[in-house]
Parts: sequence; C-alpha cells; structure tokens
Amino acid sequence: MLKSELVGKIIRISGPVIEANNMRGSKMYDVVHVGDEKLIGEIIRLNADIATIQVYEDTNGLKPGEKVVSTGEPLSVELGPGLLTNIFDGIQRPLPAIKEKTGDFITRGVEVHAIDQKKKWHFKPTIKPGKKLNSCDVIGEVQETPLIVHKIMIPHHIKGKLLSVEKEDNYTVQDDIAIVATDTGDITIKMMQRWPVRKARPVVEKYDPSLPLITGQRVIDTFFPITKGGTAAIPGGFGTGKTVMLHALAKWSDAQVVIYVGCGERGNEMTDVLREFPKLVDPTSGEPLMNRTVLIANTSNMPVAARDASVYTGITIAEYYRDMGYDVALMADSTSRWAEAMREISGRLEEMPGEEGYPAYLASRLAEFYERAGRAKLLSSEHREGSVSVMGAVSPPGGDFSEPVAQNTLRIVKVFWALDADLADRRHFPSINWLKSYSQYLEQVKTWWEEKIGKDWLQLQNKAMALLQKESELQEIVKLVGPDALPPRERALLESARMIRENYLQQSAFHPVDTYCPGKKQYEMLRIMLNFSDKIIEAAEKHVNMEDIIRMKSRENLARMSHVPNEDYQKRFKILEKEIDHDINLLLKEREK
Repeated sequence: MLKSELVGKIIRISGPVIEANNMRGSKMYDVVHVGDEKLIGEIIRLNADIATIQVYEDTNGLKPGEKVVSTGEPLSVELGPGLLTNIFDGIQRPLPAIKEKTGDFITRGVEVHAIDQKKKWHFKPTIKPGKKLNSCDVIGEVQETPLIVHKIMIPHHIKGKLLSVEKEDNYTVQDDIAIVATDTGDITIKMMQRWPVRKARPVVEKYDPSLPLITGQRVIDTFFPITKGGTAAIPGGFGTGKTVMLHALAKWSDAQVVIYVGCGERGNEMTDVLREFPKLVDPTSGEPLMNRTVLIANTSNMPVAARDASVYTGITIAEYYRDMGYDVALMADSTSRWAEAMREISGRLEEMPGEEGYPAYLASRLAEFYERAGRAKLLSSEHREGSVSVMGAVSPPGGDFSEPVAQNTLRIVKVFWALDADLADRRHFPSINWLKSYSQYLEQVKTWWEEKIGKDWLQLQNKAMALLQKESELQEIVKLVGPDALPPRERALLESARMIRENYLQQSAFHPVDTYCPGKKQYEMLRIMLNFSDKIIEAAEKHVNMEDIIRMKSRENLARMSHVPNEDYQKRFKILEKEIDHDINLLLKEREK
C-alpha cells in the first residue's frame, strides 16, 4: 500500500539521481515511484525533508514538480515457486512477462509481479496441525522443476503453533496454505514471501569452509580449489575467457542451484548466456540446466543504477535457496561494472572521490556482498545446512590487476583465479595463470581430498607446482641459450612441466569427455604424470636421449589421458602405467648396450 502522506515533488534531476522535497517521514532505502510514469527508485540519502533518490529506470523526460510517492517499504524481492527457469532484470522484473506486456522494448514504469500470481503449483504438506514451529521450518513442498523440490518455509521472525494447513492440492502463490498462532495473533502463511535485498537472511552459525566445490576443471580443483560457501575472484582483461569460464562453472560445479547475475556486461555476451543456458543439459540428470538456474540480466545499455540492485537481488535469491538446505553457486559477471555504477552514482551525489574516482566506500560495499557467502547451520527446528558460493568476475581495464576493484576484491576473497591474456591468445583454456593465482582453502579441503580421493593428494599438488615454478625459472635461460644447451636433467624437467601444462592444466570446454574431469580421475592423472616425470628425469641422468623419450608411444598415450572416457579410465590408466614402465626400461637397456 502506498502511503499517501509521503508524496513529495522533484526539485532536481541529475541523470539517474533525483532530489525530492516534502519527504519527511520516509526512511533510507525506501522504494519510491517517481513522476507520472511511476518509475521505480530508492532513497539513498535523507537531509531534513529532502530525499536523494537513485532511479532504476531511464529518467529522460522527467520534470521538476512531478510527484514522488513513497511505498514505505525497502527494495524487496518476491521469493517462492517460479524463480527457477526465469530471467529477471536487475530489480527482479521478469523479462519474458514484460515482453508479453510491452513487446521487445521495456516500457518505463511497467509493473509486473516477479512470480506469476495466477499459476497453480501442486502443494504437498509435510507436517500436521498442532506442531510448534520456528522460523524457516518447512511446512510443505512443491516440485518446482524436475531437479528442485521447493520447500515452503515459515517466514523469518514467525514462531508459533500450526493451527491448520491445507490439504495436498494445486494453489497459487497468493493462496493461504496455513495458519500459525503466534504471541501477537494468528498469521496466515502463503507460498510466497518477500525479503529486503540489502539485508542478509539470518542463520544460526557459519561453518569453517571444509567441503570442496568440485567444478570438474583440473586447474581449479587440484591447484586453486574453492569450497562450498567460499568466495573467488576471476579477474581478466577483455577476451581472456571470463564468461566461458563462468559458463563451465555454472554447468559442472556440484552446486544444486545456480544464480547467474549478468551485471553491466555487454548486451551480446548476455544474449549468448540467454541463448545458450536453455540449451545446456545438466550432466547429472540429463534435464535442461535452466531447471536449476535463475538468470538476472542487467546489460551495459540498461539504466546504470539498476546494476547496484542486481547483485543484491541475486544474492538474496541465493540465500533463499540456501535456507532450504541447498548448495547454491552465484556467478556475478562482472563486479567491475557494478563498481562503475557506484562511481556514477557517487559522482552525481558530488561525494569526495577515492582512488581513480571510485567512491571511498567501494571496499566496504564489496565486502558486504562477498560476506553473504558461506556454509551455514540454518534456522529451523530440525538440523539443516546449506551454502552460498560466490564467484565474481572482475574486468580490470587493460588487464591491470592493480586497479581499485581488483585490489579491493583480492583483500576480501580467498581464491584468486588470474586469467592471462597470453594464455588465452595461445588457446589455453582455462587461461588461469598458475604462477599468479592462489587459493587459501588448500589446507581446509586437504582432509576431504585425502579421505575421499588419495592420501598423498597435497604432496602431488605441491610437487607439480614446484615443477611449474622451476620451468618458469628455466625459461629465462632457454630464451638466451636455447633448450639444447641445458643439462639432461633440466631438459627432462622442462618436458615434465610442459606435459603438466598442456595435458593437465589445459582443458577443452567443448570436448564431450574433457569438459568435465571427476576428482578421482584428476588425482590419477596427476599421479601418473608425476611418476612419468620421475622416471624420465632418472633416465635423462643416465644419459638416455631426450628425443627418444619424447618419441615413446606411451608418452603419446599419456597426452591423451584427459580424453579417456570417465567410466573407463581406471582400467585404461593401469595399462598405460605398464606401457610407461616397459618403454622406459627398454630405453635404459638400449643405453647400457
């Protein structure tokens, strides 16, 4: 309900920022309807009775004197069945529904419910009347998509005794499905609830990160892992593969729900996402990937202020599915565009600029966003856990990682996947630079890997990284004198590192087998490669010709390990190990002659 007493008038317009007087009684972050077309805006500053408002739609044509009406409520999202498979803009307006209403172009001031109010969902109650309920207790279920069961929860801050619950049947999200007796009176429960986007949904406690988020990308899982509930930054210049990498993570990571936020990216990139995601198939179930995905599209030609809202909209929806007990992965592409929106609004507010014109509060805003990630014990009577993992792409101008957004992000996140333009130019995917990247979760995930996969997992990882670092040192010498001038041991080290680079770290996003590598297969591949490395270094020290080693048949088969089908690799790898031993022994015997 609009509060008619909170009606002001526009006194100043500066792009997406306007000022209105006669707004005494309104609150910070209240949503307002601006002008005759009722554009959506949000109060971001209050000074006496003058409110400064950022408008989430194009302000062309607005005039001083037009009215501003406060709703008295903060910017909130609608949460309930119907979120998955949908495509929203930055303030959770469903784009398919808007197209039906206004055509291909979004009309200013258009009002559409985020969730279809008329569609009926099959509700199945899971508890009986008489039970005492806490916040977030599940009272029923809806099969939202073939992949996800949507759990209908008691809204936060409601506790009491369940008086009644509707029988199993079809209902809309606005139908009353239960009544709860609380200390302040009886409250009706619907399938839909609302939540302010700038307020994190509470949990009982957050756990230390210990469970890895398996992505199927070898360079990530083995060298720079992220945990369920972890945070990662993916900085890289134009054309380094940020978007393709986010697609791969969305498709293959073992999260049950994916939230993809296109925040200020180019229209053609977002169009690719909107076209490709509905065609992608979830590898574990064979169902369309969209059945576990929510897309939030806010391209660079959309109103700049809406970028600010889009990341909050995405993280709030992610927290909602986390509260059901799901592991959620949120991809934000890119936080640099969000920061540019902050810079634009800050400039319009005439605030004192910080480094490179960004606002002084850039770091705290980024921290507020990333800190909403985590794996947590959730509010409910029964024990329930869920997680939100956040992966944010950063687009530093010219690939300069020293710029403020990249630097402030690195202070917050625990994983840094540095994308390298040189690797991208060489068609090395993922183009993660193994010498610049890091993960602070290695020690936390070590226990899981060693218990589930292999006892010497971290030792192998350290050994491989040492090889790659040694190669980097030797490359400087090779540039001066050439590889032939190196001693045999160093030449064998270079060959070992090249094998790990080209056949382990490099992966094809489009190959039917290589696009995803299970954890156990990753471990076996690395173990065999490092065993091979030890053997050829030993052979080189015994003066076996390096060219003979490179020409070995087993060396060719080793390079094709990634293409061995995932259901067949154990048997094939055992055969390969025997071939390697045979070929090396043969070369050693020939050398002895």
